[in-house]
Amino acid sequence: MNRHGEPSLSKKPTAAGPGRGAATAARIEQDVERIASFSESEPQIGCSRPTFSPAWRRARDYVIEEAKASGCEVKVDAAGNVHARRRGVGWEAPLWLCGSHIDSVPTGGKFDGVVGVVVALELLRAFPEAPVELVVFAEEEGTTFGLGMLGSRAWAGTLDAGELHRVRNSDGKSYFEAGRDHGVTEERLQAERLDPRRYSGLIEVHVEQGASMWDEGKHVAVVTAINGRRQYDCSFEGTANHAGSTKMGGRRDALAGAAEAIVAIEALARGLDLESDHTVMTVGRLLVEPNALNVIPGQARFTVDFRARTSEMLERGDRALRGAITAIAGRRKLTEHFAQTEELPPIPLDSRMRERLRRSGKALGIELSEVASGALHDTAIIAPFLPSVMLFIASRDGISHNPAEESRIEDIAQAVEIVAEAVRR
Repeated sequence: MNRHGEPSLSKKPTAAGPGRGAATAARIEQDVERIASFSESEPQIGCSRPTFSPAWRRARDYVIEEAKASGCEVKVDAAGNVHARRRGVGWEAPLWLCGSHIDSVPTGGKFDGVVGVVVALELLRAFPEAPVELVVFAEEEGTTFGLGMLGSRAWAGTLDAGELHRVRNSDGKSYFEAGRDHGVTEERLQAERLDPRRYSGLIEVHVEQGASMWDEGKHVAVVTAINGRRQYDCSFEGTANHAGSTKMGGRRDALAGAAEAIVAIEALARGLDLESDHTVMTVGRLLVEPNALNVIPGQARFTVDFRARTSEMLERGDRALRGAITAIAGRRKLTEHFAQTEELPPIPLDSRMRERLRRSGKALGIELSEVASGALHDTAIIAPFLPSVMLFIASRDGISHNPAEESRIEDIAQAVEIVAEAVRR
């Protein structure tokens, strides 16, 4: 029985070959718990590791120390990403890239991103012959600088230095300014970008962050594709006025307009989702001015996160979203501002890599099903440059970005074995 009182997975025994190791569940759990302890918030209210914060740096240093202890040399590229390879291999030899991220959303869970890093770390420890390079991507979540996957984008060259200068964290510092003490430097950015010749491909292990695998009793699955995403910054401008003396018919209430828009966006997404599975829209941030008890709000700003599995659905949703905002502003005599801040297309993952993982699972007595990813990951950035694939670990009850986030340690250990088999085939 596992720690949730559920039957542990059974696996077909595999023959031990030269240098073959075994993933250690106890060591994996220790890694997860240790990284979780590095947080700006108390453990009972979740993990908070903004990129370049002291907590993030302590977690990164822990991974670096463990990699060095397992016989690796480590470097940090100009975008702030950590790379670790076994000593003596050299940085030019083509290896398999494996890893994820350790930054978190505010009061998030302890498995998001961390699982992929711990899998890569355990590969280096348990399978010293595995041709693997560990990577820890910087600023995947996007909550620190308002834009996600900055480390992988900067490394891949899909984001230029100008954008890294423009983004700001809560202290008003740009990516370069905040990351200066953590290896980030504009001077080496071009020279240290991703060189596809140095890699056979990318394998990222991640928790599913949805309920489909858990509900269907799946433990580990191959990801077929990553949904596309568009993000928007919206605002309504009205007139701030006295809450007691301004009649209802004469108001230009920006917050009331935003409230109507939020309800309309939810209804729009529900309608689109009936046509295409997992089409979603989320208003995650709302700012109101002057934000006073007895003043009619004069401005309301909010964000929209829109994800879908096809480019056609992203286009349709974009048109419908813009139309809804314009109509609400017109009815309420508000001034609207609607700007798209990000666009990432749906990314199909490499079919041969998916088959490689399925064959590797079968060799270990594990049948791997397939799922699609509703969440974005660094793999979506790297996939246009390297053959890329993901393995998902089931998330208990589908909960993520929440302190209650939980995944089975034995599932993570099983993922290590599958990846080890895949890179050694």
